[in-house]
Amino acid sequence: MAQVSKEALERWQAHVDYIQSATRTLVSTHETKGEQLKRIDHAQKDYDFFVRTYFPHYCTDKATGQPIPCASFHIKAARFILDHPVLMAIFMWPRGHAKSTHMGVFIPMWLKIQKKPTIHSLVLAGKSEDSAIRLLSDLQAELQYNQLYEHDFGQQYKAGYWSEGEFTTQDGTAFHAIGRSQSPRGLRDRQNRPDYIICDDLDDDELSRNPARVEAATEWTREALMGTFGAEGGRFIMVGNLISKCSILANIMETPDVHVSRVNVYDKDGNPAWPQYWTKERIEQKRKQVGFRAFEKEYMNNPITLGAVFKEENIVWGDMLPHLSSYRQLICYTDPSWKATKQNDYKATMLVGKTKTGEYHLLKAYAAQTTVTDMIGWHYAIARYVDGRVPVYYYMEANLLQELMLQEFRKQGQEKGDIIPVRGDNRHKPDKFARIEALEPLFAQNLVIFNKAERDSPGMQVLVEQLLAFERGSKMHDDAPDALEGAIWMIDRRWSHNADNIQSVFPQSSNRRY
Repeated sequence: MAQVSKEALERWQAHVDYIQSATRTLVSTHETKGEQLKRIDHAQKDYDFFVRTYFPHYCTDKATGQPIPCASFHIKAARFILDHPVLMAIFMWPRGHAKSTHMGVFIPMWLKIQKKPTIHSLVLAGKSEDSAIRLLSDLQAELQYNQLYEHDFGQQYKAGYWSEGEFTTQDGTAFHAIGRSQSPRGLRDRQNRPDYIICDDLDDDELSRNPARVEAATEWTREALMGTFGAEGGRFIMVGNLISKCSILANIMETPDVHVSRVNVYDKDGNPAWPQYWTKERIEQKRKQVGFRAFEKEYMNNPITLGAVFKEENIVWGDMLPHLSSYRQLICYTDPSWKATKQNDYKATMLVGKTKTGEYHLLKAYAAQTTVTDMIGWHYAIARYVDGRVPVYYYMEANLLQELMLQEFRKQGQEKGDIIPVRGDNRHKPDKFARIEALEPLFAQNLVIFNKAERDSPGMQVLVEQLLAFERGSKMHDDAPDALEGAIWMIDRRWSHNADNIQSVFPQSSNRRY
């Protein structure tokens, strides 16, 4: 077994002291036997009650001191596991959403107290032996030192030690830790074959860069590890993030009849999956701290391969022409997205000018998950930037120029004394991926130049991020590249024979005030 460091032993002792201190006061010398039995019955039936009652030291927000209830997906997962003694399941939850704690500590301890326990031998597999025994130490600490749990369900610990990779409880339940690709075959010789196997974060970034190693590790998971079940089977549970499409988790997801619980930090409507703990403010702070790629991978189960189509070396920053009148024309193109909220697709507006030498200069870029009102404000910011020195042609997809947006344009136009003359792009657009991908040769030839003076603007940063993350099948937003494609397409065709596809929605005003 792995050698346990002095630091690990000190961490264990500190954790044990904390558990004893936190749970000792939960045992009341004044309650009746009936009150205790009522609590036990409630805990066996209600997973959220069980967690809040026996593990308040886990369920307290350290920043606010307030209790944290289980998320709905925690409760749903626990009930599903309880109801299915034979299953293969993947719980793909974001970082910081307690997947290891629930699957490796709370749920096994809940299964153990059922009137008919369905857990007799647990195997905890980690990406290394060290990581597995660290997780096993948390489980042993609770079973051995949680005072209320012992008070209600009897003395648990019998023999063994987490640092040796195994221990047992008084009822004969065995608990084991094993590292990725270690031989688990010796586990078959125990009195009980494993009936609860949990694979906790088997993947890592280094492994995912080597497809051959991923395949070998997947084979070990399917054959050696799952092969320790007896004929009656058991619960096989994998938890982790989808950090790469080349990963053990991604491969196991392809197994027939596997149950997949996929939870992202935000749901499809932009609401936090665990709002009692991960508030919108905390999520946005985390997004800013880790960057878009890590956030998508670790919190949205959306692994991104940078540079799949657009390469970082082809993102060219440079000076714009000193006089706007030197451009052949200026196009402002907007992809408005369908919904007028801050939680769905990005709204994006690009101001592009084409030079006489055939370069496309991106002078301004706006992109954000924002409101229609804010998006219209970008147009007035662009109008102020141009300041009437040259004409700007404003375009938006015609079928998205709906009444809501028209009303907002009119409202702001009346307030400012001028209405932005937006035109509809009525072309029959081909596949979005194909349209955006068609820009790649322009980037490869360094014909698209980004305004270096705007390098740190939020809109430019979003555009670059979405371009580098752009690939077929990706769940990453691509609204900013879509707006850039629209601007470049319109510049090239503004004076072509396709001009009949361009209609003005608002008349040009000559009384501009900003």
